[in-house]
Amino acid sequence: MDFSSPIFWVALLQIIWIDLLLSGDNAVVIALACRSLPEKQRKWGILLGAGAAVGLRIIFALVVSYMLGVPFLKVVGGVLLFWIAIKLVLDEGGEGHHVEGADSLWKAVRTIAIADAVMSLDNVVAIAAAARGHAELFIFGLLLTIPLIVFGSQLILKLISRFPILIWFGAALLGWIAGEMLVSDKVVLETMQGMAPWLVDVIADPEDPVGLKPSALPHYLAAVVGAIFVISFGWIVKNRRREATAH
Repeated sequence: MDFSSPIFWVALLQIIWIDLLLSGDNAVVIALACRSLPEKQRKWGILLGAGAAVGLRIIFALVVSYMLGVPFLKVVGGVLLFWIAIKLVLDEGGEGHHVEGADSLWKAVRTIAIADAVMSLDNVVAIAAAARGHAELFIFGLLLTIPLIVFGSQLILKLISRFPILIWFGAALLGWIAGEMLVSDKVVLETMQGMAPWLVDVIADPEDPVGLKPSALPHYLAAVVGAIFVISFGWIVKNRRREATAH
């Protein structure tokens, strides 16, 4: 490790910046999943969730190049994120929902682990690229996400408690990410390239497992549709539940 090298310090700053940008969605997931826990268990849920997040990223780091190139992987991941987003928004428990402590804690951690497993793929790639082969920088980048996620989750939890409408914004964020994932899957990109080449951009990086990425139009269109789908579906189902209980 050459501390005198400007490349090292540039890479370090890039990793810190990437962590700051990419830890936000993980913090939202953890805050949403832990919001129904009793006050005493929230910190445990956040800590275990953040630990699971980093643990999964370390595992993905070993096989991430292969995994990102697996056909339909991001499609499955996107569908899972949709399911998690809708499940979180339909959870009518909130503060007053009484469930067994340990059971609810592990359910929260399980939700966090699934969501973070899906979202960690691209995050790991970004940190690995910024590390430029420095293993110590890569590990530092992963470890740095723990305090960012923990403190970020606690802040978001406080905001959600005060402004419950933020739950819907969090679910919309997950829908946005799910839409992005669906349209960036290897098979989807290759299909779009065959139908309309202008829908995809070729990536010059030889280390990229796919070599393609969606152009701006399909990328943002899929993200917006994903967010609208989660909000609309959650709103309709919630209203139907209210009507059913009213009768």
